[in-house]
Amino acid sequence: MNHARQVHGLSERHACLVVKQPRGTQRYRPTQREDEDALTQAIVTLASQYGRYGYRRITALLRHAGWHVGKDRVERIWRREGLKVPQKQKPRGRLWLNDGSCVRLRPERPNHVWSYDFVSAKTYDGRTVRMLNLIDEHTRESLLVRPERRWSSAKVIEALADVMVMKGVPEHIRSDNGPEFVARDLRKWLANTGAKTLYIEPGSPWENGYCESFNSKLRDEFLNGEIFYSMKEIRILAERWRIHYNTVRPHSSLGYRPPAPESWQTEIKTGYGEMESKMRFPLPHTLDGGYLISKEAALH
Repeated sequence: MNHARQVHGLSERHACLVVKQPRGTQRYRPTQREDEDALTQAIVTLASQYGRYGYRRITALLRHAGWHVGKDRVERIWRREGLKVPQKQKPRGRLWLNDGSCVRLRPERPNHVWSYDFVSAKTYDGRTVRMLNLIDEHTRESLLVRPERRWSSAKVIEALADVMVMKGVPEHIRSDNGPEFVARDLRKWLANTGAKTLYIEPGSPWENGYCESFNSKLRDEFLNGEIFYSMKEIRILAERWRIHYNTVRPHSSLGYRPPAPESWQTEIKTGYGEMESKMRFPLPHTLDGGYLISKEAALH
């Protein structure tokens, strides 16, 4: 446009007519909102703290922190700042205490269908850890994430009993055909409690889709980003991540709300010692132990 006017001496109106460009587009001057810089800083801060979250979950966290912002604006800033979710992440080590089928039966209500499965991980010395994950398929709440070196049907019964004391007995419990889940003692115990077992078809993990989805989030957002030096460390971090998942993490299938925000407690006891109080817990698995609420001042 400027070239046409300078070289050929055209007026703005004539030049716009030649290049078929509306005059409003030529005269448009972009405006910047007063809170643009503060919002950009908040988005970058959250993207740094929650490296596995995309702009939609970041939008939900911003709204939780008091921002009145839509996902389109967040996406525009997200792209402008060159932010993205990395395909791979480098695990980091921690130094603790240096000073010493969802296809056949759909969940319709809470405690209607629970599902459980195992996820494998390793500690720094190369030894295997198996984590038992138990979820409520209707509320998407994580009921249990318990790591052990070895599992037996007796340990599975003990873990289920601990949860049932707090949450009640489910109508159905879904699992694959692993040896711990099909053990005679476990099936007899579940029958005595009144819970009915649902076994998926062999080689059909999609029939346990809710739990498989949870397993993938656990691995992507937690296991792949940590180096575990002891069983005590992985137990504490797993419980911390589980409560963060329930009370803070936005869940897309729930309208970007956490599965169980009402599960905040003044004091959490997990069997591995007392955890932090309500003011410090739950915390995401970040190196500095920071938490969204404690950083709200930086987001405004």
